[in-house]
Amino acid sequence: MKLLVVEDEPKLGGFLKRGLEEQSWEVELAFDGQLGKKMATNYKFDLIILDVNLPLLNGYDLARQLRKDGLATPILFLTALGTIEDKLDGFEAGADDYLVKPFEFRELIARIKALVQRSNGREQGAQVLALADLELNLDEKVARRAGNRIDLTAKEFALLEYLMRNRGRVVSRVDIAEQVWDIRFDTGTNVIDVYINFLRKKVDKDYPNKLIHTVVGMGYIFKEE
Repeated sequence: MKLLVVEDEPKLGGFLKRGLEEQSWEVELAFDGQLGKKMATNYKFDLIILDVNLPLLNGYDLARQLRKDGLATPILFLTALGTIEDKLDGFEAGADDYLVKPFEFRELIARIKALVQRSNGREQGAQVLALADLELNLDEKVARRAGNRIDLTAKEFALLEYLMRNRGRVVSRVDIAEQVWDIRFDTGTNVIDVYINFLRKKVDKDYPNKLIHTVVGMGYIFKEE
């Protein structure tokens, strides 16, 4: 397995490289965002680990540019920025996971393995989720309804995928926060409802058959009316 670590602190970068190589993984280091982008674009990696506060190009912008260029490689943010807003920014930029410094190295290893396994599983398994006239292509990262392409952000795509994988089952806001954003649900935030509304406008608004439904006091369910 080949990993790219983009970290501007040489001491931490060296520590990560040594620790990850002990797992028999190949590790490349980049100390600024522009070099990280060049390496991620020109070479194939199984996973990319990004800091946020990077010289020349910050981690959020780097992730956005890589996703815009169509790179599907799993991205894990490893950063000292640990508020819910920071994490949401990271996931919105295209991250697959987010780990806050200081961290347990064993947890980092576990998360890397889980992300790579999930990515490999998608490559080998069914590539399209479908319900009614809605299709979600997991390879192309594209949603289509009645043949019309729906433009989604990375987090909207992840939320729709989660709903479709759990179709016919009520999922709570806590479920969504933990499984899609990998955060504890904060009752003081309406971010889940905001993103559900984003999806409704894109997926349901122009179609008579609504697929995203609210179950009052419980959460949401994805099903045909």
